[in-house]
Amino acid sequence: MRQNLVAGNWKMNLTYQEGLALVEEIVRLNAAGTGPEVVVCPPFPFLAGVGEKLPQGGKLHLGAQNCHQKESGAFTGEVAAKMLASVGCEYVILGHSERRQYFGETDELLSQKLKAALAAGLKPIFCVGESLDTREADETFDFIGQQLAAGLFHLSNEEFAQVTVAYEPIWAIGTGRTATSAQAQEVHAFIREQIARAYDAQAALDTTILYGGSANAQNARELFSQPDVDGGLIGGASLKAADFTTIIQSF
Repeated sequence: MRQNLVAGNWKMNLTYQEGLALVEEIVRLNAAGTGPEVVVCPPFPFLAGVGEKLPQGGKLHLGAQNCHQKESGAFTGEVAAKMLASVGCEYVILGHSERRQYFGETDELLSQKLKAALAAGLKPIFCVGESLDTREADETFDFIGQQLAAGLFHLSNEEFAQVTVAYEPIWAIGTGRTATSAQAQEVHAFIREQIARAYDAQAALDTTILYGGSANAQNARELFSQPDVDGGLIGGASLKAADFTTIIQSF
């Protein structure tokens, strides 16, 4: 059975001290340990310190925002998947729209990163999503289908079982615009259908699919009520402990 999950992507925000204070407050507000699985994804320099603040064996997990496709080597400034695992990371975000847009990450590159992450024992959160131009041209499904096929569906059944998919409409990230719950459900259902075709019906049923387009404390409950929306990849709202907790408790 797929699990409900909320992941907080801090992006390039906060100082180390602010990050520690934030995670301490998140832990305090969610001390009951009920509800969905929760992943916090701070910047690389914060990972070890933030991880030490998370209770072991509970529903709060550590994740990273990216990794390199190689195991090691002369890649100054990059971080390998096994390095992330060594400081306690369980998850890693791959293919975020900002990585695709600003750093030119391609489906081919992301397929390599997926393999590297899985080899290190990490659980990838693999992102797909369309621009406003693509949506207005009525090409959303073709575009997302291609992202899935080229970047993700090369994995074996066993490898794919470790993956969480995140749908992030690029036109709704940081713009204040949010896909309606019906729009989100439509794309999530399409993604699940594509998984069933690439693997099988059980794999589709078991895959967690997150919504990642400006979900916040006000709209999370409605979004999460949709049958194929299993949680959220949260950006700005994950930087406020109270808002993030409201989202977590929206199930």
